[in-house]
Amino acid sequence: MIDGKKMQRKSLIGISLGFIGMYLLVSQKDVLAQENNLLGVIMILTCVMSWSYASVFVSKADLPPNYFVSTAYQMLFAGILLFLVSFILGESWISPLQWSMEVQWSMIILILFGSIVAFTAFNYLLKVVSTEKVTTSAYVNPIIALSLGWYVLDEKLTMQSVFAAAIMLTGVYFITTKKEEK
Repeated sequence: MIDGKKMQRKSLIGISLGFIGMYLLVSQKDVLAQENNLLGVIMILTCVMSWSYASVFVSKADLPPNYFVSTAYQMLFAGILLFLVSFILGESWISPLQWSMEVQWSMIILILFGSIVAFTAFNYLLKVVSTEKVTTSAYVNPIIALSLGWYVLDEKLTMQSVFAAAIMLTGVYFITTKKEEK
């Protein structure tokens, strides 16, 4: 059940296909062959599941009517949590002033568009569209990142990546298409 309603069979198929596609995308031999990457794969899959659960929670939660305020609360608490985990794990920190100008601009663009704008739109959509449709972003965003990596950074696309993307998009199709009326 999602949103207090029984999920349609098409949505269950779509979610399953999306999860399988995500697994195929992050479980490639090149990815797993690198040291400590298995933990990363597990974390990515855990994040997809957590994101889906949190989306259901946020769609039902009594949050401030202003979507920017709601986004700010969520980002603030997520930032605090990430800070604590980083501190506990003993990660090293480098001042943003020491980053290259290219990295600084990338971070500004990511913060503005990848976080504030996208996350506010996500919170808005959770209130006006079915949760299962909104959570398809968890399957579409990696495909966009994969495409941008290939186009902008000349990253190598493997057949497994293309196959995984096709499976995820098929899952999105199942989730977003309505059952035909007879």
